[in-house]
Amino acid sequence: MKIKEGFILREVAGSYVAVAVGERSNEFNGMVNLNASGAFLWQQAEKGCGRSDMIQALLDNYEVSEKQAEQDVDKFISIVKENGLVED
Repeated sequence: MKIKEGFILREVAGSYVAVAVGERSNEFNGMVNLNASGAFLWQQAEKGCGRSDMIQALLDNYEVSEKQAEQDVDKFISIVKENGLVED
């Protein structure tokens, strides 16, 4: 999975938002709000990490159970796919 070109993550007043820039803003006019772990997963997706890599990254960097990591990654993937922010 990889974040499509033309989308960026920004921290605004302690919150994280993903927005479209340049030509991409013609097709996506909103923003996606992310919490800190969502922003972390965004950064993993920017690197092209898949689901299992993201789960492992959460386990390595957060005090979370494997079940919770799986649920968080699945929710993140669902959100970015629903909004058309990623390439498979």
